[in-house]
Amino acid sequence: MESFRTESQLDPTDADVAPIDRGLHTYNQRAADLAAIHRFACYARSPEGTLVGGALARWWGTACELQQLWVDEALRRRGIGALLMQRVEATAIERGCRLIYLDTFSFQAPEFYYGLGYEIACRLDGFPDGGSKFILRKALVN
Repeated sequence: MESFRTESQLDPTDADVAPIDRGLHTYNQRAADLAAIHRFACYARSPEGTLVGGALARWWGTACELQQLWVDEALRRRGIGALLMQRVEATAIERGCRLIYLDTFSFQAPEFYYGLGYEIACRLDGFPDGGSKFILRKALVN
């Protein structure tokens, strides 16, 4: 058997990790139609047109992944996040999605998502200050 050497590098640069990214991307491209992944964004604006929140998501086949949800900190707990989630889910349904999923940490807002009907698909403990990471899912009804 050949002998290989391994090493670790803290804080690698983009150039350091580029060969890993390229190698995995090349393999994945041969295994799956990654060109069929589509991104979309949803925005919340004040009456004056100021951006006060937004969501980034992507869909592939019948699954949609919420990647980011943000609401201006001064305007939280006013229903903006729920409105954005309704828009994300509606857009996903329009694209034929039957599942939406996301990940969130315990210090973020898992309770917010539970209130919107999301369920825990996976819980990972062991993060700083007793934190957990959750992968949440929700079936979408057309």
